[in-house]
Amino acid sequence: MGVAQEVANGKMDQHSNSIRVQETEALQATPAAIETRSLTRRFESLVAVNHLSFSCPHGAIFGLLGPNGAGKSTLIKMLTTLLPPSEGTALVAGFDIVRQPREVRRRIGYVSQMLSADGDLTGRENLLISAKLYGIPRSERAARIAEALDFMNLGSVAGKLVKQYSGGMIRKLEIAQSMLHRPSILFLDEPTVGLDPFAKQAVWQHIRDLRREFQTTLLMTTHDMQEADELCETIAFMHQGAVVRTGSPAELKAALGPAATLGDVFIDCTGAAIAEGGDLRDVARARVTSKRLG
Repeated sequence: MGVAQEVANGKMDQHSNSIRVQETEALQATPAAIETRSLTRRFESLVAVNHLSFSCPHGAIFGLLGPNGAGKSTLIKMLTTLLPPSEGTALVAGFDIVRQPREVRRRIGYVSQMLSADGDLTGRENLLISAKLYGIPRSERAARIAEALDFMNLGSVAGKLVKQYSGGMIRKLEIAQSMLHRPSILFLDEPTVGLDPFAKQAVWQHIRDLRREFQTTLLMTTHDMQEADELCETIAFMHQGAVVRTGSPAELKAALGPAATLGDVFIDCTGAAIAEGGDLRDVARARVTSKRLG
């Protein structure tokens, strides 16, 4: 690479970093990273999300808990602009999901339960495709990919086919894909489902690192009460399309008694055991997810 090209790339990196700083400052000037306003979604006679209003602070790890069918997935689909609301709206990174969906999408990342990595490509090739889809300039792609691989401790396996990865490695790659464009807000749907305890702990640490290194706001769903207790500063319990209780893990447990667990809070909020709920589709999805990550 010539000197002129190196200088040009340096200027491009400085410009990109400047834009990132400006967007972060603008986001922090808004009251909350995520704010829903009577957000509602109906499917004919079924009200999946019912006039939901809550806010998620900047830089928080926010947990969304509840039984299957509570409306969590529908809520995330609306917040990520994948599903239009029937009524109400939300501000995500300061932009309206109904009126400004493109601006919202530019500032968020989304890691779903569905497989987003191609097993027949290497980890680096998967990241290159993601970089192109996110519109990252050609001059920045190699550096962004190298940074993502290093951050997620995947550099040594970047040239291997993803179908040779373990479940934890696949999940880390999917998180790396979602962070390439450096979003302000990251949505994680069951980030450690199907992972063994060692891989789960590794993903937990990377989630903490994302918040610390990039001031990323994270909203995650989980059925793992230990995971929520370990990671989340704030938890919102959903039941039948509504948020029924919100607070820090310590506050929620203390309200029930000195020996209470988050599992106790879950049962108190929803009236159901954690293992209950869901239909055949929910069970099938969980088993497919566990199998692909196993």
